[in-house]
Amino acid sequence: MERRRYPSDLSDRQWELIEFLIPPPKAGGRPHKVDMRETINAIFYLLRSGCSWRMLPHEFPPWGTVHYYYHQFRLEGVWQRIHDRLRE
Repeated sequence: MERRRYPSDLSDRQWELIEFLIPPPKAGGRPHKVDMRETINAIFYLLRSGCSWRMLPHEFPPWGTVHYYYHQFRLEGVWQRIHDRLRE
């Protein structure tokens, strides 16, 4: 069963534009266990709604996982690249 879409969710076109910017798992590391599009959608939901990390709706990946990727992407400059790509 698919979840209901939120206004903050990426459209299919937006996802196509940024999917390649999501870093692959680190060499020798574990593969992603979560859907990265849903992780990005969760971050956009959080930023748009202003809710706390622990109050993310349950249909998104666990808040700790979402926070981890948000933090990693910020340190690696991924957010700037996503922003620039979507802005184009």
